[in-house]
Amino acid sequence: MIDPQKTAANLAHIREQIASAALRSGRPAGAVTLVAVTKSVGVGEIAALLAAGCRDIGESRPQDLWQKHAALTPADPPVRWHLVGHLQRNKVRRTLPMVEWIHSADSARLLNEIESESEKLNLAPKVLLEVNVSGDATKHGFRPDEVLPLLPTLAGLVRVQVRGLMTMASLEGGPSAARRDFAALRELRDLAAPLCPPNVSLHELSMGMSGDFEIAIEEGATMVRIGSALFA
Repeated sequence: MIDPQKTAANLAHIREQIASAALRSGRPAGAVTLVAVTKSVGVGEIAALLAAGCRDIGESRPQDLWQKHAALTPADPPVRWHLVGHLQRNKVRRTLPMVEWIHSADSARLLNEIESESEKLNLAPKVLLEVNVSGDATKHGFRPDEVLPLLPTLAGLVRVQVRGLMTMASLEGGPSAARRDFAALRELRDLAAPLCPPNVSLHELSMGMSGDFEIAIEEGATMVRIGSALFA
């Protein structure tokens, strides 16, 4: 049973936590975007989030994003869709017209595919480079030492708007390991940003999920991807 009031209360509570963590990092609450990840729920829960004022909705699987995008009615408030999970090159063309952000560009081949399809579709998607900071073999993403050598390649992108970096914390090690991983992504961004070509910005740091988003904000996150905490 969907409880819109419970969803709204959860959203308000998380926004309060975001604001407090942002203040601890010396930033206003508005410096952090909450992306509500809805991979485990249906369209009804998305409608409840929209009614409560959350417009940034994230999905992990392209197929789920396609289905939920199609299921929302024109009467629903507009959504800023974020693809936060792995994107295969054969799913780029269908996904691009639906999304504003892709958080998971994890290879030069995928970036080139997004660029090519964006040219055909006359689109300019905002993209984040996924970085496997923890070195976990089960995760996708560039190795940290691959980011700086990638910058000259990014200079050739016309349609794709590279706007930052994304990571997930280590599966093991708890809060201290998460803080280390988030700090490492911020430090990599700070190292790479002055070297970026003019068409690339690394302002955005997408890091932190339900269990560690406050730590991520303290370490500089500008986007947090929160799912289960919204629907508890």
